[in-house]
Amino acid sequence: MGIYAQWLEKTKNMSEKESQVFWVAYLEEEKNVYLKILANKIDTIQGVLKDVAESYNMDTNTFAGFLDGINDSLETHIDVETLEEDTVLDCKIVYLKLYVNMMEAKADWLYNLPQWDDIYSKEERMKLKKEFDRSKMATSTKVGRNDMCPCGSGKKYKKCCG
Repeated sequence: MGIYAQWLEKTKNMSEKESQVFWVAYLEEEKNVYLKILANKIDTIQGVLKDVAESYNMDTNTFAGFLDGINDSLETHIDVETLEEDTVLDCKIVYLKLYVNMMEAKADWLYNLPQWDDIYSKEERMKLKKEFDRSKMATSTKVGRNDMCPCGSGKKYKKCCG
């Protein structure tokens, strides 16, 4: 069983109370990794997985879970299913994707870290947040009877689909 499979197994077989304690501890570990990455402006995670995990004070299974979480923020996705302790990592982090994915996950404890100040100014982050919120707004476009039909026929809506 690969280390990512071990991570998944570890996260499944718990009581509700154990699960709460586990996830609180994991989220703190994850936050510490992001603190280190952002504070040192690390844009590439390189090295043997076991050594990289140790450098972030995580065991390899937990770090595999972390890599699964950051995978969408990497320039090139990694196949977490095939990770082994001796896997050589060379993962380029795309900060814009990372920030947006943190907003997508509603992880305000991560996208509001003060270490982001050295990467994006408060104004830039506010603009990104505003654009993100706008992209998630539901909008309805009402078609008037004299408007062109949205089906693309070139006819007025009332003479076509209306």
